[in-house]
Amino acid sequence: MSAPQPPQLPAGFSWGASTAAYQIEGAATEDGKGVSIWDAFTTRPGVVRDGHTGAVACDHYHRCHEDVALLKGLGVDAYRFSFAWTRIQPEGRGAVEPRGLGFYDRLVDELLESGITPVPTLFHWDLPQALEEDGGGWMNRDTAYRFAEYAGILAERFSDRVGRWITLNEPFIHMAFGYAFGVHAPGQALMVDALPAAHHQLLGHGLAAAALREHGASEVLITNNCTPVRLLPGADEADRAAAQAYDALHNRLFNDPLLLGRYPDMSAYGRSEDLGGVVRDGDLAVIAAPLDGLGINYYNPTWITAPGPEAGLPFDMAEPKEEYERTAFDWPVVPDGLTELLVAFKDRYGDALPPVWVTENGCSQPDEMVDGVVDDQARISYLSSHIDAVAEAVAQGVDVRGYFTWSLLDNFEWAEGYHQRFGLVHVDYDTQARTPKASYSWYRDRIAAHRTPR
Repeated sequence: MSAPQPPQLPAGFSWGASTAAYQIEGAATEDGKGVSIWDAFTTRPGVVRDGHTGAVACDHYHRCHEDVALLKGLGVDAYRFSFAWTRIQPEGRGAVEPRGLGFYDRLVDELLESGITPVPTLFHWDLPQALEEDGGGWMNRDTAYRFAEYAGILAERFSDRVGRWITLNEPFIHMAFGYAFGVHAPGQALMVDALPAAHHQLLGHGLAAAALREHGASEVLITNNCTPVRLLPGADEADRAAAQAYDALHNRLFNDPLLLGRYPDMSAYGRSEDLGGVVRDGDLAVIAAPLDGLGINYYNPTWITAPGPEAGLPFDMAEPKEEYERTAFDWPVVPDGLTELLVAFKDRYGDALPPVWVTENGCSQPDEMVDGVVDDQARISYLSSHIDAVAEAVAQGVDVRGYFTWSLLDNFEWAEGYHQRFGLVHVDYDTQARTPKASYSWYRDRIAAHRTPR
């Protein structure tokens, strides 16, 4: 008796790979580029493992032709990358740097010539340092308006060739790690007082979406990092309340305003639904303008328990009781969590949920090159199981349009520097040599098999 076959993805399903500007581009001071918060943050002693920076990264700025060739060889039909704001407006406002626009002109044109749809993200955490110094970055409402101006500049230049746009990448992670806990740029440790950075990012999204559409963008999305919130066996009412509080912070805070036009109950954090007075009349209407799609980044579930007596937040993180395989980042490998998440969003938001794109999913592994080969079977297993999890969500009625793996290239992994490798392509940071891993060939073949008539 043959084993049951996993659900199949629809014929028009889109396949892609993702990267981000600061993590791959390098050329940190070339062609008029300004200083970003990550350029500044990485100069602080001890904040990034081994003092690594993105000054060179994968040198994509000089090697984009080679990297587009890798994308073409992979067979993807879409590539998600990000614009570096400081290449376009070095100070985050005012004069535009033509050399920065020229770089992205060349990238977009080469992608299109290769039959690959460009899917740019406007902001992937590399805020101009000038905006951070002038009012506190996303803690300052004015940054939302500067972001909209930047979006308009890009749309005016690229909307003749770019149809699908993503405004923000993972505003929860940027708020939490950058403004609440201080472990990412800009390094502010404000804890609950970081909540204005949530609202100002979402307001920036809404204002940028309007600017994009005004200049001809046909599709506007936002990408949120989301997680199923799970309890340990034997959980009680206090644990369930903690899980609800965490879900409100991580998932609902950045999706309810977009899809329901309101913030969730934030009373567990000592805040009303106006987040302490930062929400002004008309803001939620701007944020809740219709989306053409929602990007979801998934890596693993989060286990939550009630907080201990010394906790400063209304929840505590927990380790699962089940035994899971682990990535090199020590993240549990839980593919059914992706199905759970996608189905839960369909049930939670109903008709308000637009088409979904899995805009990041992947894993860090302890890749070793042996005789010129990286045989990353653990990554292949990870990707295969998570793609099957997406197909299962589609079978349960979720409108998922595409899947982008993270990442095309090994790259600068934020506070971990170059110690975590997520790429389908191995990068030797000393020589910048690119070597496709076994997972690259597997993903290429998986895409090709999907396109083969059955």
